[in-house]
Amino acid sequence: MSTWTSNAKSLPALALAALIAFAPALAEAKMGGGASSGSRGSRSFTAPPATTTAPRPAAPMERSVAPQPAPQPQAQPAAPQRPAAAPAANPAGGAFGRGLLGGLAGGLLGAGLFGLLSGNGLMGGLGGLASIIGLLVQIAIIVVLARLAFQWFAGRRFAGAMGGAGGGSRPSAFAFTGGGTGLGGGAAAARHAASEPLSLRPEDFNSFERVLSDAQSAYSQEDIGRLHDLATPEMVSYFSDDIRANAREGVINRISEVKLLQGDLSEAWREGQDEYATVAMRFALIDLFIDRATGKIVSGDASQPTQSTEVWTFRRPAGEGPEAWKLSAIQQTA
Repeated sequence: MSTWTSNAKSLPALALAALIAFAPALAEAKMGGGASSGSRGSRSFTAPPATTTAPRPAAPMERSVAPQPAPQPQAQPAAPQRPAAAPAANPAGGAFGRGLLGGLAGGLLGAGLFGLLSGNGLMGGLGGLASIIGLLVQIAIIVVLARLAFQWFAGRRFAGAMGGAGGGSRPSAFAFTGGGTGLGGGAAAARHAASEPLSLRPEDFNSFERVLSDAQSAYSQEDIGRLHDLATPEMVSYFSDDIRANAREGVINRISEVKLLQGDLSEAWREGQDEYATVAMRFALIDLFIDRATGKIVSGDASQPTQSTEVWTFRRPAGEGPEAWKLSAIQQTA
């Protein structure tokens, strides 16, 4: 900043300042351009567990060759319940008995009215007391048969409903319902089904710290060959793109005095022929942009280290030693 202020009256200085202000490559003076890049196997698009060093979720991958997971199907809303249809003429239920008895009562009333009209009195149309008793016996028999038929139909309908439900053998609807932890836990378990936990040794953590420092140094020196020794081909391709972008802007990202301040393990697992370890690290460093032509500092403070917290993932062939770890992903933290 002080260099720009002292040369404020110089047109070239103003042009350089404008170039730096609007150049996307200079938005973040950091290895990897401040983006979240790389791959974590089947967990590339799953946020790593939070740690004491990085308590907030890591940013999702912006650049990765890992295939995007298929979107989880969303539960379809239940179809609205249609209003119940009006009872049929002879429904199997209480209305069935009521309809039968109502019809018989109507028959008796009709016979009485016929008797009155014919001059034989209210009960004359029934042929006297014997006819009434006989009719009552018939009514009683019909009512008993009707109740037996109703119980038989109702019993069959109940047994059919229980048989369609599988007697409790059908999977619970809750197991296929989204929301909460039910579906999320099941989906995560399915994605990680092919992985198993991995135990690390102190030598592994020493290797992580070594790669942190050596990779920053190789990036600063724009040593692509050395980066291939420390990182996966995917990460080297991203670093190469960033280095070429810096070169087009006429600057170089100089990084020095890298010091790990705090670090802890987020997760480690074995997946197929590879092993992965995701580690949160807070570190200090001198991070500068230098003008390639003049060697002057364009941004950054050469005397004041800055701190950064990132989540790094390392990968090695299964069964290899600590020296085989290579950087496979860098994720930024909020």
